Parts: sequence; C-alpha cells; structure tokens
Amino acid sequence: FIQMLRSAKKRDVLQLLRRAPEEMLPFVVEAAVAAQSVASLAALSDFLDFGKEPESLLEKFLYAAAFSPRPSGELLRLVLDKLDGKQLAPEVQETGIVAMGSLIGKLCQQKLCGLQQEVERGVETILRGLRGAEEESEVVIYLLALGNAVLPETIPSLLDHAEEGPAPITAAAISALRRFPARHISGKVKQAMRRIFHEKRKSYEKTCRLAAAEILLDNEPSPMDVINILLAANELETETATFLLLKVQNSLR
Repeated sequence: FIQMLRSAKKRDVLQLLRRAPEEMLPFVVEAAVAAQSVASLAALSDFLDFGKEPESLLEKFLYAAAFSPRPSGELLRLVLDKLDGKQLAPEVQETGIVAMGSLIGKLCQQKLCGLQQEVERGVETILRGLRGAEEESEVVIYLLALGNAVLPETIPSLLDHAEEGPAPITAAAISALRRFPARHISGKVKQAMRRIFHEKRKSYEKTCRLAAAEILLDNEPSPMDVINILLAANELETETATFLLLKVQNSLR
C-alpha cells in the first residue's frame, strides 16, 4: 500500500484520504506519512485541518511522523506548518512538540542538520516555547522535545533547568541529558551532576540524584567520582545504596 502511495499523484492520494471510511482513515494517514513522497505529503497538508479534525486523527498523524525511521525535511516542515500559530487541544500540542524534537534528532542523525532550514526553524520553535512556557507541565514537554532532538547546543539550557527547576523539571532535564553520547558529557555537565547528586546548592528528589549519579557513572567516571558516590551511598536508604553499588560494579566490569 505504501509503495502504491509513493507512485501516486497528489490528487489520487487526496481522493483516497477523503473517501476512506472513518475506521480506515487513521491507517491511510499513517501510510501516507510512511510513503513520504512529495505528493503524499502535499495531500496530507491539504487534507489535515488542525482546526477541525478529531484529536485522535491528528495525534495519529503526529505519532506516525515521530516514529518515522528516516524522516525527510519535508515531513518536518509539514508538522511545523500544521502546529504554527494554532490554538490546539493541549494533548495535540504536546504530542506535536515531542514529535518535532524526534524528527529533528533523526534528521541530524542522517547528517542533514546543516542542510535543512526546517531543522533550524524547529529548534528555534522549541527553544522559544521553552523560554515562554509558564506552566511546569509545559516546560517538561519542551525538555522532552530537546531530549529527542539531542542537539549539543541545547546542553546549557538543559543544565540550567536541571539545577534550578522543581523536581519534575529537573528530572526531565537530566533525562534529556542522558540521551547524549559520552563525547558531549563534558566537564561542565559532570560538575553540574556532582552538585545535584551531592546536593551542593539545594535539596533534590532521590530519583533526580540517582539520575545525576548515573550520568557520572555511565560516562568514563573518574576514580574520585566513584569514591564520592560510594561514600554518599552509605547515608542513603538500602535500596538506593544497592542500586548505586550495582551501577559501580557494572562500570568496573
């Protein structure tokens, strides 16, 4: 079916979308996303009205885009255009932001970051949204999107939120940092994780401290880091201390 859509003209794909029975429509939308031909994406652009379509169909489209294994810049542009400046249901907006981050991350994995204007536009959209977010839940969604994008230039912003935010924001920022390969876990990142784990500036929830310790132990830990984490484990409850001990043993192996 996808192969058929790849060779179809825009008007044929559009006609198929418009005539599909209601129960088949999500399947056709997913297939059109998977086809990723110029015609199928243009047909989706004409067909999907984010002001009218049911939320379930819009989320189906956004999930299909997010999970696309080798997305194109055109697919990211379609998502950006459909989300841009529209008043959407919170669930659709959140799914769209996270999908945007996923698409950016996959395009960069294909070495298309510098070649696609859509990537730059998408990153700026996420960062602008993060700066303007007022609700804690909004900030968390934008941090999840940055975690999906895995862009080194966003690390300073993630570190700020990891150290200064309330528990859900700290947890989301550290989770995003854990997505980065070891070459991006710099001395500055490790210093921030040490401050969080050892609570140098303020108190943090146990899960946040553990996640910070994991970043230290999973990325070429220094002997001093291992010693300090083990010493700190003596003051933690048994389950947490056991978890850290197992992490250290795994690192040694």
